[in-house]
Amino acid sequence: MVHFAIASALKKIPAAFYRTATGTEPVRDWLKTLSRADRREIGQDIATVEYGWPVGMPVCRSLGHGLWEVRSDLANNRTARVLFCVVRSNLVLLHGFIKKTEKTPDKDLSLARKHMREIES
Repeated sequence: MVHFAIASALKKIPAAFYRTATGTEPVRDWLKTLSRADRREIGQDIATVEYGWPVGMPVCRSLGHGLWEVRSDLANNRTARVLFCVVRSNLVLLHGFIKKTEKTPDKDLSLARKHMREIES
């Protein structure tokens, strides 16, 4: 338990999962659908942001207006994104998906921004 407390103290910006009004955590639920190797890769990239904030490319990038993305390269030429915002010194994981196109789909950006607005209100 002491080891965990020390690790948490070193984080510049600890991650937290966005939770809906009904209590679900969409990013946590999405991560559970992925393989162990994919979860590990995405988790390492999130940890890089937690311990090294602010972090730039290639791991993290601003999408504007307070929305950011964690960028993960997965096996078999797949790419994952976890969209997040920073609220009260916490990295809030809003939305995660496997990216299938060069441009981030508008529906994914809209959903993350909707979750961000919910947190801010």
